Formats: sequence, structure tokens, C-alpha cells
Amino acid sequence: MPQHPRLRSREVIEGIDRYVHRALFKCSGFTDEDLSKPLVAVVNSWNELVPGHIHLNMLSQHVKRGILEAQGTPIEFNTIALCDGIAMGHEGVKMSLPSRELIADSIEIMIEGHMFDGMVCISTCDKINPGMLMAAARLDIPTIMAPGGAMYPACPGWGYYKGQKITVGQLFEVPGLLEAGKVTPEEAAYLEEITLTGPGACGGLYTATTTQALIEALGMTLPYMGTTPAVDAAKIRLCHDIGRQVMTLISKDIRPSQIMTREAFENAITVDMALGGSTNTILHLKAAANELGIDLPLELFDEVSRRTPHLCNMSPGGTYKIVDLHRAGGVPAVLKQLGELIHGDLPTVSGKTIKEIAESARVSDDVIRSRRSPVHREGGLAILKGSLAPGGAVLKVSAVNPKMYRFKGPARVFDSEEEVVSAIREGKISKGDFIVIRYEGPKGGPGMREMLMATAMLSGMGLDESVALVTDGRFSGATRGPCIGHVSPEALEGGPIAVVRDGDPILMEVSSRRLELEISRDELQKRLQSWRPPERKARRGYLSRYSKLVTSADRGAVFT
Repeated sequence: MPQHPRLRSREVIEGIDRYVHRALFKCSGFTDEDLSKPLVAVVNSWNELVPGHIHLNMLSQHVKRGILEAQGTPIEFNTIALCDGIAMGHEGVKMSLPSRELIADSIEIMIEGHMFDGMVCISTCDKINPGMLMAAARLDIPTIMAPGGAMYPACPGWGYYKGQKITVGQLFEVPGLLEAGKVTPEEAAYLEEITLTGPGACGGLYTATTTQALIEALGMTLPYMGTTPAVDAAKIRLCHDIGRQVMTLISKDIRPSQIMTREAFENAITVDMALGGSTNTILHLKAAANELGIDLPLELFDEVSRRTPHLCNMSPGGTYKIVDLHRAGGVPAVLKQLGELIHGDLPTVSGKTIKEIAESARVSDDVIRSRRSPVHREGGLAILKGSLAPGGAVLKVSAVNPKMYRFKGPARVFDSEEEVVSAIREGKISKGDFIVIRYEGPKGGPGMREMLMATAMLSGMGLDESVALVTDGRFSGATRGPCIGHVSPEALEGGPIAVVRDGDPILMEVSSRRLELEISRDELQKRLQSWRPPERKARRGYLSRYSKLVTSADRGAVFT
């Protein structure tokens, strides 16, 4: 049997004080031989509800097979997983971002309560990927992440619509398309039947697939695991390899803190900008780094974006899906194209350095462009600041038509997403308006809801190139158009967004990274001094506790 450093699990297993502990393990079917080996947690977010997770019970079998072959004892347990798509557009989505902290906490409880020696985290969707990554950073025991992959997009002959491969982003725009008379009820029903194809995360470069790619860029999973489709046979083989490799990490005592350094996070940010990923990744990278005591200020994201070309024209802003990225070479190919913009000498859980992984990659440069011919000269995300967002705000530039890079319009102010959706349906939003949605931040929502129903309605009705939107909430990775989120300070904390009035001019300018409420400084101060916070929306339950503990978006919306 391989030699290992002193194992944490021996505190639970060995000695004359542990007869009852061993007996309890044996009640679950474990033998003395099993207990003599490293105990490896297989943390699984499988459930019967979320499409991104319905196949993870199969993947876990292959992870466990690898652990067994490498002389470990795998022990599987589950954590929660929420489907952002099902939760979207109603009160349920308030639970989405808060679930990230609950996932990390629940894993901590199980790992520390039972003193596991290492773990493999099998996850797929928006808050589960970062929640598990946060747990890995916090616990700092040998760990490999096993992202579950994306579903295949609708395919030729089944799921093409008017010549396009379609995914969930387009499906969310159907209500707006119906309102505008651009599709018939029969076409809408057809799209409902054929758009989503089976197991895996949604197939564009949305939050789930972006975070899977960034887990790989961080070095926390094996090469190609971040983009391999959910039902591809390669995913099974990689999961088997992960099971074996985590035993190597345990034997060498290689921990997440040795992999997830500040330079590794800079690599992940660089890959994020090259891909044009979801705005939510800023929250999640900051949250994971925070667990390791690493500060990633918003200014760093903007600095990296300024120097990193946008190389991949991915959906929702572009045409390519995550399967196209994978077939073009995946994350290793992106790293290769980025060249010296990446810290290459960093270790990964695979045993190879980032540079070694990049050098072995094959690149299809029709999907992953070279730095000489990028989609855009700068990265996919921009940090805006100004009198409306003194603490910062986030814009996904890669999903905005360049003609909207500078936009000024009168404010149309709403205190919830539902109010906006109703106004759009009733034709009360006009070209040139600057929509403001407030009291949807981490504390104010509470839960920092995604505004996808509003943004998808605007896109479906053809207003995404003539109307801008700003909020202290956040957006789905599927959002496109000039939509600015994460405004800090949020309205409930007395940020300037709380005192915007209908008709106030608002200016957004990408080149100067400005977001200005164009009223006089004296007027702004007068309004802020007279502002009083409204009553909190959540008075009991998890959201009530969450709203009291959570920090602002510019700090990653983490618990204090």
C-alpha cells in the first residue's frame, strides 16, 4: 500500500478510544481493510431535479472506481443544488446566490465532522461550482474538482431553429418574441420541446460553463475536464482519472492553497476575459479567493480586462457554444493562445504545470482566435465607476453591441424586477430609456436576484440595442445587451442608486469606464441625507439571516 503522511482520518479510526467509531463505520458496511486506507469524500450535488446534475450519480461511480484502484476508500455524500433556470423570474431566484454559502458550509460540516483525508467535488451549475470551490479553499485538504460538463446544444435535424443552434438563452427570450409578434404560439411550443437536450449545464457560455472553465484555468481539475460535454465518454474516463489522481495528491499532501495562489486567480481572470464569461464570475472568484485570504479588488479585474484580448465569440454575445469551444481545444488551447499573458510555471492538480498543459494543446483558431485577430481588443468584462456606483459595477462588454458602448438616457426607476417586466409588457419602456432596478442587491433582495426575465424580454422585443439597464442585482450569464449589474453600494445600504428619480440623466461610457448619475453633487448629497432605508423584505428564515450577514457585491457577496 502507498505510504501517506499522517492521515486526518486516523483521529477517528485508530486507538482504544475509537471502538464505537469503528463500529459505526462497520454499520455502514465498511471493513477493517477499508478503514486502514485514506478516507476520501466524494461530494456530489446529484439530484432528480436539476438537468445539470441528473447524470452526476453515474460520474461518481467512476470517480469511486479510480479511488478504489489507487488504494483509497471512497465515501459519497450529497449537498444541495438549485437550478437557476427553474428559479428564474420569481421569488425562488432569491435563494440562488445564498445557496452558494450554504453549499460551502454544508461541505465543511461533513468534512470536518468526519475528518476526511481528501475529497473530490462533483458539481455542474451556477452556485454549486463556486460553493464547492469555496469549500475546497476553506478546508485545504487534498482536493480535485470534477465539473459535470454542459449539455449538447440542439443538433441538426432536431433542435435547429431558422438555421441556429439554440440553447437556454434564446428560450428565455421567447416571451418577448411573442409579445413583439416575432414568433407564433406554435413556434414557441416547438422551441420549448427541442431546445434543451438532456443532462448537463446549459450549453452557452453562461455562469455554469464559465465557472467550470475557470476551475480548470485555476488548476483545480484535470485538463479538458472544464469543457468536456456531460454525456461524452471522455467525461467518464476523466472522472476515473480524477479518482486515481486525488490519491496522488493525498500521498504528496498537495493542497488547494498550493494550487490556488494569487497568480492562479490572475490566470483564471485572464481566461475569463478571453472567453467573455459571465459577470457572476467576479463574485465567485472573489469569494473563493477570500477563503484563502487573497484579495482580488475590482480594479484587478479591469486591469486584466484592459490587457487581455477577447478571443472567443461565445453565446450569448456570439454564436459558439461550449461544445464548440471544447472541440476547438478547450481551456488548454485558450491558455496557449494567451501565451505570456498567463503565469505558466504554476502547478495544477494534474501534476503538470499550466505551461506544460498549454504547450500540448491543439488549437482551432476559428473558434479560439489568436491575439493578432481577436473578437475585441480588450476582455469581455468591464468595471464601471462613477457617481451612480462609487464602489463599482460590472458590464459584460462582450455581449453589447459596440454602438451602445456610450449611452445616455433618462432614468426609469423600479424597485423590483417584476415591476420592470410588467412595464415592458405594457409598452411603457421607450427607446432611449435607462432602466434602473434597485433594492435587488445582496441585502436588499435579499439574495441579489438575476434580472434575466427583464433583460430577455428587452432582447426578445428588440430593445437591447436602444435601452440600457442598471441594477444593484445581478444578471444571468445568458443576458445580453447594455446591462450593468452589481452596483455598489447597493440601494439598501444607502448607495446613490437608492435616490435616483425618474427622468434623471444617466451616462454609461465603456471607454472611460464611467457610470454617472448626472445631477449636481449638492442635489445628490441632499437626497442621500434625506433617504431612509425601507423595511427589510425577509423577516424570517434563511434569507433573513443571509441579509444580515452578507457583504456587498464589490466584496464578492460573502459572509462577514
